[in-house]
Amino acid sequence: MRIGIDVGGTFTDVVLVNEKEGTFHYTKTPTTHYDLAEGVLKGLAEILEIAGASIQEVRHLIHGTTIGTNAIVEGKGAKVGLITTKGFEDVLEIRRVARPKEAAFDFEADNPPPLVPRYMRRGVPERTNSKGEVIVPLDESAVREVIEFFKAQRAEAIVISMLFSFLNPCHEQRAAGICRQFYPEVFITLSSEICPEFREYERTCTTVMNGYLGPVIKRYMDNLMRRLQEKYGKIRLHIMQSNGGLMTAEVAADHAAHLINSGPAGGALAAAFVTKLVGRQMSVGVDMGGTTFDISMIDHGIPKTTTWGGVTEYPIKLPMVDLKTIGAGGGSLAYVDEGGVLYVGPQSAGSDPGPACYGWGGTLPTVSDANLVLNRLNPGYFLGGKIPLYPEKARRAIEEHVARKMAVSVEEAALSIVEIANANMVKGINGVSVQRGYDLREFALISFGGAAGNHAVEIAAALGIQEIVVPPICGNLSALGLVVADIQYNRVRTLAHKKAGDLPTVIRNAFRDLEQEAIRQLTEQEVRPEDILIEWSADMRYEGQSWELNTPIRRTPEFGETEFRAVLEGFHDLHKKVYSYSEPRERVEFINVRVKAVGKNPTLSLPSFPLKPAPLTQALKENRPVYFKAKGFVEVPIYERDCISCGSPIVGPCLIEEKISATLLPFGTRAKVDQFKNIVIRFEYT
Repeated sequence: MRIGIDVGGTFTDVVLVNEKEGTFHYTKTPTTHYDLAEGVLKGLAEILEIAGASIQEVRHLIHGTTIGTNAIVEGKGAKVGLITTKGFEDVLEIRRVARPKEAAFDFEADNPPPLVPRYMRRGVPERTNSKGEVIVPLDESAVREVIEFFKAQRAEAIVISMLFSFLNPCHEQRAAGICRQFYPEVFITLSSEICPEFREYERTCTTVMNGYLGPVIKRYMDNLMRRLQEKYGKIRLHIMQSNGGLMTAEVAADHAAHLINSGPAGGALAAAFVTKLVGRQMSVGVDMGGTTFDISMIDHGIPKTTTWGGVTEYPIKLPMVDLKTIGAGGGSLAYVDEGGVLYVGPQSAGSDPGPACYGWGGTLPTVSDANLVLNRLNPGYFLGGKIPLYPEKARRAIEEHVARKMAVSVEEAALSIVEIANANMVKGINGVSVQRGYDLREFALISFGGAAGNHAVEIAAALGIQEIVVPPICGNLSALGLVVADIQYNRVRTLAHKKAGDLPTVIRNAFRDLEQEAIRQLTEQEVRPEDILIEWSADMRYEGQSWELNTPIRRTPEFGETEFRAVLEGFHDLHKKVYSYSEPRERVEFINVRVKAVGKNPTLSLPSFPLKPAPLTQALKENRPVYFKAKGFVEVPIYERDCISCGSPIVGPCLIEEKISATLLPFGTRAKVDQFKNIVIRFEYT
């Protein structure tokens, strides 16, 4: 058995997969922000009880968490001290002299402050040159003075990032040794271990992020592991990385920066899983939970990735799934400004105090309150009746804070809240698709997250997407993405070699070294050799260019002149595809070589059922008035999803309810349930 636990801003989602029987079990429990481990333990106990299983039967326990992202957004990371090369203390402040994109014409706008204030950034005499040669020895007495200062300032983490340490880390390693001697209790992180590649700003910023989050993640992991072991005995816990792979909790504690977007990365993997399952190549995965709306692009069945990710304006130079997150969830707050303009999000009611309709103390209107007022949610069937909803509280919140200020009815105000939330989500999807050259008419929309089903069709219509897929257990699909993930490690090395003649040999040796490191990590996690998959790539550019293109490289036992020329041709082709031109006569530079090592887990699939269309009367729960634009309340059938037979056609308007979500089919839509119990929705005119 495998269990995936995804901690979101509002709910903690849990999925259990029984590989032998091909069965799935799921549950949701409110996220306990005062102690996230409490919600994880509660969800784990619930899923074991639902499945009638014991922890001894669980082969993989996988956890996705937003604790790192939340710490950044809320400014609740550790107090960090930075040791760097003397004269380079202001790298974090200078950045790349770029201003926020959204404030290009606002002369008073500024970037967010560095995560390390100026007085906690200290330089020490040392210098390594661009060939990795030591030209100024490390001043160890200066290092000791800095460490004593950080100790007096009660720094929780010390980051060591020195010039050209990616070529020769000896000074960073020696400084770390001194730090362990004089300040053993502090969290230490080195740029040569976290981000061993060139560009000192991005490398330093990434390593600082690791130090900023490290103590927070470590405290959480230590607390969670201790409580798991107290209750269940010895257990191995894997954590979802932002690159879409898994690592052990022990490794994750020292590589906190790898956990940014941990939970949403699971959603991207789940979207790719469903995309391949329904025989599609291209899709947009949209995960609408209680707090955020996460967007992932699936290109030929694989989530798009990047090595230039980030949270807010802090760049993170690590491989990660290319995600866009906006503040548009079921708990997104609606408000009217002094000018009478309605806004929705990005602030969220979360799970504490939650939307007004939850009755947990929240009094401000949210998207969930709006859907409840429009009768698109069943107050007695939210989470299968686990959490009752209070329509009168939702109406009161919308009337007081929106309808009265806009001089409209409560229903019109609620519909406006939904429409603005939809517009925000459409804008977010456009930013990562149409603006990057994709034609969304070729894509399917994979809708998941507890709140997505009520919005998916209207979002797709605005984008010109013709097909919407709502998978089974859609409300917990990100947790399912965790259990289909593989163990993964990424290694990188910057090449400082300029001689073209022996470059193939240098590249081959670099790949072999990186492979050995990655395979060792996988072997330590008991991955069998036959389950290890290795991929090569290189960051390449024409000489004189500022930025590189990551170019796939065919892995071969011998990498000689023939293979080298094939790589150059591949780069020229990729450059032409991306930039519409190539320069085959120009000299090509190899900047970084990268190795991705994957430990494959057994393949999973959703259970398949025969297509036996049956009358929808067997799934009809009731007829209920649902509010539609320009039509007002219209009586529509309400179906129970689990009672709809595979192959059965469904005609909108109607509402399909399930324990952890609800899907709205507006006028002009048709749907069928396929053999995997996906609801596949299309517009009538297609």
